[in-house]
Amino acid sequence: MHVVATLSLKGGVGKTTVALGLAGAALHHGVRTLLVDLDPQANATIALDVEPTTATVADVLDDPRRSVLHRAIAPSGWGEGLDVLVGAEQTERHNHPDPGPKQLNRLARALSRLHDLPDNDGAGAPDDPIARAAGHDPEDPDAYRLVVVDCPPSLGQLTRSALTAAQRAILVTDPTMFAVSGVQRAFDAVHTERHRGNPELQPLGVLINRVRPRNAEHEYRIAELRDIFGPLVFSSVLPDRSAVQQAQGACLPIQAWDTPGAREVSAVFTALLGRVLRSRRAMAGRPAAAPPPIV
Repeated sequence: MHVVATLSLKGGVGKTTVALGLAGAALHHGVRTLLVDLDPQANATIALDVEPTTATVADVLDDPRRSVLHRAIAPSGWGEGLDVLVGAEQTERHNHPDPGPKQLNRLARALSRLHDLPDNDGAGAPDDPIARAAGHDPEDPDAYRLVVVDCPPSLGQLTRSALTAAQRAILVTDPTMFAVSGVQRAFDAVHTERHRGNPELQPLGVLINRVRPRNAEHEYRIAELRDIFGPLVFSSVLPDRSAVQQAQGACLPIQAWDTPGAREVSAVFTALLGRVLRSRRAMAGRPAAAPPPIV
C-alpha cells in the first residue's frame, strides 16, 4: 500500500482537484484506491458522491480502531475500486496547531489496519500496465494499492498527520505571485516531518495547476518556480479547463468527461499516476519502468 498526500499551504490552488484527478486515474486503470478526505470542507467526499456513513474520518481520529475505520469507509459513486474515508466538518476539532506524537500517529495507525477490513471487493490480478506497476499481492488481492490523502490548506495536526502516514507528497500550486512562498513552505513541511520521524517521506514533485496558455504572468511564475525548485517541478502542467469544474459538478471523474479539455487534463493525471506508482516500486527496490511523460 502506497500513501500519497496532496499538499498545499496556500488555499484555492486546486489541491482537491489533484487528489480527485489522481484517484480517477487510478480507478480508470484498475488500481484499487482509498481516498482519505482530511479537509474539513469535505469537498472530495461530496464530489465522489458517497452514501451516508455512520462514522467519518473525525471519528477515526478520535478512535482509530478497526471497527470505527470500517464504518467510516464507503464506496465512491464513481465506480467499484475507489473507496472514500469520508470527510466531515467535525474533522476541524483535530486540527490542533501543536499536536503531540500520539495525535500525529492516529491516521497512520488507522491506515495500518486497512488490511484487516472485511468485504473488500477486489478484482484479482490487473491487466492494465499501469495497474501492474502498482504491484499485486497474491495473498491479499483485495487490498488497497494506493491511498490518496487530501489535506487541508494549513499546517496543523491534519496535514502533519497525513505527512506522518505518507511515503510521498505532491505539492500543488498555481502560477501566481504567491506560488513560490507556498511551495517553499510546503517543501519545508515535508522536510521537517521526514526528520521528525517519517524517513520514508519524500516530495514527489511540484504540480502547477490552472495554467492558461499564452498568459505572460503564468509563464513568468512557472519559470520562477523552475528556476528555484529545478527538477522538482513537473514538466507537465494542469491547464485551466472548464471541464474540471463541470465534471466535479456532475460528481464524475474527469476521465469520464468526454471533451478535448477533459482529455488533456486526464492525460496529465495518467502520467502523474505513473510517477506515483513508479516511486512505490523504487521504494520496494524493484527495477523502475521508463519515466512517464510528466517528468
